[in-house]
Amino acid sequence: MLPFRTRLGTLPSRRDWLAVGLQALVASQARAKPAIKPRAKSVLVVFASGGQSQFETWDPKPDAPAEIRGAFGSIATKSPGLRITEHLPKLAALSDKYAVVRSVTHDDVDHGSACYLALTGQFHPRKSSNPTASPTDFPTLGAIVQRVRPSDKFPRSAVHLNGPILLPELTGPGNTGGLLGHGCDPLTVGDPERAGEFVSGLTPPAGETFAAKRGLLDGLDRRPLSGFDEQRRTAFDLLNTRQVREAFDLSREPEKVRDAYGRYRAGQTCLLARRLVEAGVPWTTAFFNHTIRGQDKHPARTDEYGWDTHNDIFSAMKDHLLPRFDQTFSVLLQDLHDRGLLKDTLVVCLGEFGRAPRVALEKNFDGTTPGRKHWAGCYSVVLAGAGISGGAVYGASDRHAAYPQSHPVSPGDLTATLFHALGIDPTEHYTDPANRPYRVATGEPIAKLFQ
Repeated sequence: MLPFRTRLGTLPSRRDWLAVGLQALVASQARAKPAIKPRAKSVLVVFASGGQSQFETWDPKPDAPAEIRGAFGSIATKSPGLRITEHLPKLAALSDKYAVVRSVTHDDVDHGSACYLALTGQFHPRKSSNPTASPTDFPTLGAIVQRVRPSDKFPRSAVHLNGPILLPELTGPGNTGGLLGHGCDPLTVGDPERAGEFVSGLTPPAGETFAAKRGLLDGLDRRPLSGFDEQRRTAFDLLNTRQVREAFDLSREPEKVRDAYGRYRAGQTCLLARRLVEAGVPWTTAFFNHTIRGQDKHPARTDEYGWDTHNDIFSAMKDHLLPRFDQTFSVLLQDLHDRGLLKDTLVVCLGEFGRAPRVALEKNFDGTTPGRKHWAGCYSVVLAGAGISGGAVYGASDRHAAYPQSHPVSPGDLTATLFHALGIDPTEHYTDPANRPYRVATGEPIAKLFQ
């Protein structure tokens, strides 16, 4: 019904139609807005690359047949009705601090394009493939934050730690500013144990100021900026901020804290991530594994293991992956809580997909005992902090954890949830250097995850 009256036979005026259109737009936007009060000052993504198995972590199926259930049992957590794998006892005791989403689903089943999907919120044009990075790629999520919400404290709004990830030997897409250009690239730091070298290498000698060193760099190089040059100049700008420079210095942490996180790459990566959150960096991505399947070449080096467990899944998980994950992720959550940071930091632990609902030996992969293939039909993601309802389970998988049974969640929905918690409207648009608009996220925030 029109919100105005017209005389019989008289058509509404242009102003009348504009009023109707605006009224409908306001009403639709009001319906679309989820009942989430943005509380996050920072987002911390812990990326479990390689395809973390839902069966051997957050969604065990103790009543399924052995070839689906696998070799591990399940244990009760602190939250009634929530059971997880028996090899995550520390995280079971902290279940009141996180929520589990058991119904994430998509249809991209190769690491390169699926990691791109997880890191950008967008499907790659070459779905289920291993493409190389391209200047026309969609930007990684932290780059979008840099574009729509540049920090007033730091030259870069996003930092990637222990990256970029190797798939398994080459860097894949989704790690850069993509179509937004190198000016939106996150600052990327590799091995966290070498972060001190990163800082000391750019710290000026006694008597020399950052301004003098930066001026020398500018004077020597007048060429158009390359990606490396942009990263280098960003590093100078970041390190010229004292609290950020100190945040990269792990030697400032007490030895007992460093030991608690774990004296290995994933442990020190998450500790460095906590330090950046504490310094106020808006978006930090901590790659828990720097390679998806380094165990093929280095089976004795746990640092090289990724979650791509085609074969030998149970020994890889029990002896290498799960002990470190349980220790480090539980300490990270507890440390953020104890420091009062968890209340306004949204933590999300996710990978690119899960593993198949059947245990079998794959002849084309290293290893002598069975594992699980790639599976994107259903997998689990964990969120904590910034108002997330601790102990909650959102969505359910079917009895074989193969497909969602209720409340399916897309990678776009996860992306929208992270942005909304940070106070960025997912329906907002950013523009590339050619002024072409792109929506921040394609999905809808999961309002029921929040208190």
